[in-house]
Amino acid sequence: MTTSEIIQRLETGNQRFVADKLAGDLQDNSRRVALTEGQSPFAIVLSCADSRVVPELAFDTGLGELFVVRVAGNIANSSSIASIEYAVAHLGTSVVVVMGHESCGAVTAAIGGGDNGYNLNHLLSHIAPAIAACGEGASVAQVVKKNAELNAEELKNRSLIIGNAVVSGKVSIVPAYYNLSTGKVNFIN
Repeated sequence: MTTSEIIQRLETGNQRFVADKLAGDLQDNSRRVALTEGQSPFAIVLSCADSRVVPELAFDTGLGELFVVRVAGNIANSSSIASIEYAVAHLGTSVVVVMGHESCGAVTAAIGGGDNGYNLNHLLSHIAPAIAACGEGASVAQVVKKNAELNAEELKNRSLIIGNAVVSGKVSIVPAYYNLSTGKVNFIN
């Protein structure tokens, strides 16, 4: 599939999700058995770990169709980048969606500041560039969207595997925003 076809497939699945008309395809025993031979997901999704954001449901996909990496704030850190590199280099996946979401707790905590302990402070430090880019007084939604855009750039800039695949036209990276209240995913740009 081309990048446009993949995005269209994601959008169509999301339309079914929003309309409460999930197809629920590729979720049975025969699909599980078929996947024991390997995987070839058509898209990678770097998403927040928030329990309310489930990419496989939001895009109405089945087993083996998405390679999902979840971390609070949909951060492109060393571990999430390495996971995405695997899917690009070894599975041939050609579209990466970096998906932030409405009312993100990680972004809210980063905006709020304060001491959240060593590990969470480290994670939230990755959101600081989005806060700075949006300026003082920006809404959580604005920072979430900017954070998705900046983390899409981080994937290209911090990984030779991903960056070279983008330059050669083998991979496209698309930021997105998930609306909790409606289930609608808006692709940014």
